[in-house]
Amino acid sequence: MSTLDALRATAHPVRLRLLSLVTSTAMSAAEAARELGLSQATASYHFRVLERAGLVTVVEVVRVRGGDAKRYRHESSAVPFDVDARPDAVAVDERLRYLDAQVDELRRRAQHRVDGPAISTDAELWVGPETWRRVVRHVGEASALLHAAAQRPRTPGSVPVSMTVSMFPLRRP
Repeated sequence: MSTLDALRATAHPVRLRLLSLVTSTAMSAAEAARELGLSQATASYHFRVLERAGLVTVVEVVRVRGGDAKRYRHESSAVPFDVDARPDAVAVDERLRYLDAQVDELRRRAQHRVDGPAISTDAELWVGPETWRRVVRHVGEASALLHAAAQRPRTPGSVPVSMTVSMFPLRRP
């Protein structure tokens, strides 16, 4: 899967929500649809887009009322982050579509924010290359930790949380 394929597949708020949902557990389109308030057909369509891009895999097929239900899982976010990986060259318009989807999803999540430990930061800074690599590595580790600890929605004793990060080097002015 190329970076461009992943950006195109995730440049839709529903697909971002589905990826978050199936990080913690495998779910069928019907189960995900109930959790997200979508139709089963809509969830199924978006799962197929994510599957074609290699972002989810079918981990189980279960028999339901005379038919087969695929259960999907997203595991790539729990994989340790490789700070030395070089992404594919991706067109600016594709990156902006993905960013628009992130913004839409962040707005939706912000409506459900409650009091508790939180951080929000924004910065455009000049730092040394090693500092940048350390920060990217730490944020990648934090993302992997959250994804690895994710539980099925509404698990007793768990709380829903949100993490949205977009970090990238800038061109020199």
